Amino acid sequence: MLTKRIIPCLDIKDGRTVKGVNFIDIRDAGDPVELASLYAQQGADELVFLDISATDEQRKTFATLVKDIARHINIPFTVGGGISSVADVGPLLEAGADKVSVNSAAVRNPQLIDELSKAFGAQCIVLAIDARKIDNSWTVHTHGGKNPTDKKLFTWAKEGQERGAGEILFTSMDHDGTKNGFALDPLHKLHDLLNIPVIASGGAGIMGHFIDAFILGKADAALAASIFHFGEIKIPDLKLFLQQNGINTRIAK
Repeated sequence: MLTKRIIPCLDIKDGRTVKGVNFIDIRDAGDPVELASLYAQQGADELVFLDISATDEQRKTFATLVKDIARHINIPFTVGGGISSVADVGPLLEAGADKVSVNSAAVRNPQLIDELSKAFGAQCIVLAIDARKIDNSWTVHTHGGKNPTDKKLFTWAKEGQERGAGEILFTSMDHDGTKNGFALDPLHKLHDLLNIPVIASGGAGIMGHFIDAFILGKADAALAASIFHFGEIKIPDLKLFLQQNGINTRIAK
């Protein structure tokens, strides 16, 4: 089995790490630089930084904060929020990002994925998809989950792959922050549909949920936020638990 990745996510608003439930009821979760440094030390495989209000506020991601975080970590670093053109990406990569995540702007202009992949390579482009089940269909939402669209999860993920995305970050809005487990059925379907890695996001509450994501959902990586931010699960403990249950993970030396 390939090594499965554990990825803490820093949702950033006004320069602070925040976390909500079902994309609402946002509360403060700490200093992003301190958290990023801690997670790198604990053996996280990657880090995701999402400036969750950049699109709504029609501004670019805070490159200064990206640079501050990058100086304190030695693991791959994905940055998203407000990226809508090729010109937006260069400053973030120069600030220390390894990959960029696109969401709302790609839904609005799918050609953006082609342009970014051509300019920086597919390995640099993560297509983030926020979806909620409506009338038995997984409907894609934009602007931090506020706006439903006419796009459906599976067709949009497939199109994203064909346009040059190197990875899919799927967040179930129904599961986000609930700590009741990941959305396993759509994860498994995405795995069967695609030939690029799928990151599971939304719903982690106990260590067993990660096993479910990897075994039942066939996810390549699992992302979580509040359980790490508030110390409910520590990354070294989680990785040891996964190893003991037959899941291949990278253990920090």
